[in-house]
Amino acid sequence: MSQQPDNILAVLDMGSAKFRVLVAEIYDGALRYRGHGIANAAGMRKGMVADLKPAAAAINRAAVMAEESAQTTIERCVVAVGGPHIRGVNSRGGITLGARLREITREDVRAAVERARSISLPADREVLHLLPREFILDEQPGILDAVGMVGNRLEVNLHIATSSASAQQSIVTCANRAGIEVTETVFEGIAAAEATLSADERELGVCLLDVGASTSELVVFFEGSVAHTSVVPIGGDHFTNDLAVGLRVTAPEADWLKCHYGHATVTAVSQTSEVELTGLPGHEPRMVRQRMISEILEPRARELFQMLRDNLRQGGVLEALGAGCVVTGGTSRLPGLLDTAESLLRVPARVGTPVPLSRMPAELSAPECAVLIGTLLYAHRTSLTRAAENQGLRAKLRAIFAGSI
Repeated sequence: MSQQPDNILAVLDMGSAKFRVLVAEIYDGALRYRGHGIANAAGMRKGMVADLKPAAAAINRAAVMAEESAQTTIERCVVAVGGPHIRGVNSRGGITLGARLREITREDVRAAVERARSISLPADREVLHLLPREFILDEQPGILDAVGMVGNRLEVNLHIATSSASAQQSIVTCANRAGIEVTETVFEGIAAAEATLSADERELGVCLLDVGASTSELVVFFEGSVAHTSVVPIGGDHFTNDLAVGLRVTAPEADWLKCHYGHATVTAVSQTSEVELTGLPGHEPRMVRQRMISEILEPRARELFQMLRDNLRQGGVLEALGAGCVVTGGTSRLPGLLDTAESLLRVPARVGTPVPLSRMPAELSAPECAVLIGTLLYAHRTSLTRAAENQGLRAKLRAIFAGSI
């Protein structure tokens, strides 16, 4: 098959439950859906790669489905990264521009960011994102873009998202074994935010919680910039396992019960409604009260948002959620979950559904595809930024050489 065209973007979301590959083309500067593939996850444990061989095989299955659907070749992709190894830290640093006032250049901004990122990290940590929160020029804070302004000293408040170097390398190795080159990685929380949050929410302050199968990734925006990133070690599988143990049923039946009869608020469920359970092999079917399902799910839902609240308080951003909380991921569909979020966080909450692409099938407009769509949007935005920077650099070089003639 031919090589991957330059106008084709491919992204990979390696969730604990599903591996998803999405392919889009850049047409007249905009993204247009071409195809996708979904395969059951394999070789994953708690959001991290536990066995390379089955994980690579599952990626390959999803990629082949996407290639057939899009009628193109996938050679490279951007991968979303999540899991309990993600950490976020805020830092501040800057540079002195000289005794005289002078104009700030893009190189000055990069130098200030490099100074701010010069913090001591453990040997196994790797920088995933460098996200400027604000620039401070001669002690004047709140500057979003300092290029072109004039001053003596430039500082930056920086948010640094880091990941385990070995965990990230395992993901890259899996993709490589599946025949795909990883060109970039993006934190799942930032990717999901790309597809679900509005500019107003980012400005007012909002927490995006992506509830995955094994973990829940979160990112907080305030005044338009990332202020906090972290991971809560609870996901949708914990709800399912609670039901499997509490009701003595198989995991697939527990998941089906969660999706069809689950509710995170006990008092919202009728006391008389009953559900028939198939139960474990060798046992007779039996009836249980539907409220019993909620009695098992509600404590886990409360634990999730209690841990989120404690995480936000520890990060110093609990009081910065002017626009509330946006919950995405498959478990965000659980009835009553938003009520639990609002009661514990004391802010409004909504389900985050991804913005649709041109020609995209309706099945991808679900909350569980927010990371997938967001990774594509992130990849497109960063490619445009790089293209603009390269064009500016070429213009400077032409001016230099023209001046030397």
